[in-house]
Formats: sequence, structure tokens, C-alpha cells
Amino acid sequence: MKLNELRPNEGSTKNRKRVGRGIGSGTGKTSGHGHKGQKARSGVAIKGFEGGQMPLHMRLPKRGFNKPNRLSFNEVNLDRLQRAVDAGKLDAGQPVTVEALVAAGVCRRPLDGLRVLGKGEISAKLDLTVAGASKGAIEKIEAAGGSVTVNAPRKSADAADA
Repeated sequence: MKLNELRPNEGSTKNRKRVGRGIGSGTGKTSGHGHKGQKARSGVAIKGFEGGQMPLHMRLPKRGFNKPNRLSFNEVNLDRLQRAVDAGKLDAGQPVTVEALVAAGVCRRPLDGLRVLGKGEISAKLDLTVAGASKGAIEKIEAAGGSVTVNAPRKSADAADA
């Protein structure tokens, strides 16, 4: 192989479209820009422009607010905890914390704490230390002989910086 024999792969390059080269080319005269008007000129940027009228996105009311330092909790239902105990991933004799649930594979990461919700039934006697729990969840856990300790949620690294 010689340098003068080098060629790009077949189909890897396309020829440049030569516009304004006669009506037979299909892109002659107006070069694919239609007839006159703002869009036929160069430098057109009219995505949200409505001819001087107040654009729709500015006429609509603003709504909502995203709190920058909002805490994010892992939410776990009672039936999910019971399945983890039945599968042997969670030890009912040990206190159940966010770290224990992450190690058991119930939660992916600790976030700012754990909230226990009351969906499903639980028969295991669990000692939970959580950032929050619903009334129904606390009643069901205590009926099964367990206990719930509600601690203040830990602040995330993002919230501590703010």
C-alpha cells in the first residue's frame, strides 16, 4: 500500500451539497431557502419569538418551588422489610438502621435517612432506628412486638455546605 493509494472507506464520506448551481440541481436559485422573508436571511433565531407579542412561555403563570436543601429519604414499606427477613438478608435480632438495609440490599444508598411506611403486614420482631415512620407503620411494628425509635434525620453533605 502506498500513500497515494489511501482512500476513505466506502460510504464513510459524503460530497458537500453545492447549492445555487442551476435549477437542474434541485437546490438552485434560492438554495433551499424558499422565497424572501426573515427565514431566507442569515442569522435567524426565532425559536420562541412571536413578533414582539409577549411569548407564550412568559404569559403563563409561574408555579412551584424547588427547595435547594430539601432532605431525601429512603422509603421502605413493611412488606419489603418482612421479605428481607424471610430471605435471611436482614437479621431480626439486630437493630435495623439505614446502613443495615443498604448492606442487606433493601436500599441502594443511605441518602438522608429512612422513612418506614405502613403498606403490607409484618410478623418479625424488629427494632428500628429511623428518621421517620407513619402512624400505621409504628402501630403494626409494635403489634408484632418490635419497637421504633425516630431520630432526627441526618443532614446530607449538600445541605451542610449550603
